[in-house]
Amino acid sequence: MRIAFDHQIFGWQEYGGISRYAYELAAGLSTSCEQTVTIISPLYVNRYLAHAPQQLKIQGLQVPAFKRSGRVYRAINSLLVRPAIERFEPDIVHETYYAAGGVAPRSAKVVLTVYDMIHERFPEYFSIASPTRREKALAVTRADHVICISEQTRLDLIELLGVSPAKISVVHLGFSLTAAPQTAIENGALSRQFVLYVGSRTGHKNFVGLLHAYAGSQFLKGEFDLVCFGGGEFTAKERELINELGISAGKVRQVSGNDGLLGFYYQAARAFVYPSLYEGFGIPPLEAMSFGCPVICSNTSSIPEVVGDAAVQFDPANYESMQKAIESVVGNDKLRKNLIQRGNDRVGCFSWERCARETLDVYRRVCS
Repeated sequence: MRIAFDHQIFGWQEYGGISRYAYELAAGLSTSCEQTVTIISPLYVNRYLAHAPQQLKIQGLQVPAFKRSGRVYRAINSLLVRPAIERFEPDIVHETYYAAGGVAPRSAKVVLTVYDMIHERFPEYFSIASPTRREKALAVTRADHVICISEQTRLDLIELLGVSPAKISVVHLGFSLTAAPQTAIENGALSRQFVLYVGSRTGHKNFVGLLHAYAGSQFLKGEFDLVCFGGGEFTAKERELINELGISAGKVRQVSGNDGLLGFYYQAARAFVYPSLYEGFGIPPLEAMSFGCPVICSNTSSIPEVVGDAAVQFDPANYESMQKAIESVVGNDKLRKNLIQRGNDRVGCFSWERCARETLDVYRRVCS
């Protein structure tokens, strides 16, 4: 089977969950599934493509990212990509994000992955000028088949866009954080025990809720720091809230680094907390489990689907529920040990190889 992935996410993201998914899927299809696969992105900023296996053909030129470069490269790529795809003569064109118009030749089937319905569920967190909702609806309508990365996303897509269930398949993601964790003590991380938060802190990620839960517990404030990995430095508004909640200076801190450093923090943390209000899938809990870090997470959207029985769950809209869940884990060695064992078993359910095999099954059904 001849499979082409389009330019969209590769011209936009240097690193990120969606481009990681598209790259790992293309790599798995070309290696373990032995298909003829290409990524056609005339101009791309994505860094994962530099590590592509020999079997995966990359058609394009890596260019530097700069402010608003995604829009510039998208406009250029949209003009150049169609002829390249037509020359490849694909059976399947897999669109990597949402666009108003397609680039597939008429002879090819179009498959689209929908990652979540956050823009539709939480429009208040996004600019009214954002084209994502409109372009997603157009892309879904245009596609011959839609892959959702969780059952929750499938149900949301049916409810919110009225898509026929027959047009949708669910294929879970894998995860890729396999770098050996660093062993050096970074940023005083081991000077005190800490609870770990990872990634963006905006909007539906509910970091504000976590701050309230942490600030409301004398036990947590007295015994544990709150370490935030990634997501950029704290904003002035976040620093102001930390002060308003009476959290002592240095008790909540932000650090950044590579996968090796993230692995170090997962291993060193007393627990990992995932307070998001909504996720299309949620890879960080799996990453935490893979490094032997107990997981405490929201009981909403796709998150329970991902973690199974390997995490302690809470209502993310209830600060007291979150606080009690965190306290119950960090203060109980027996429960922590049990969660670590369950997490180790759970991560075995998810791999990029499995994602590739199941996606290939979808392609074959679509082409038949």
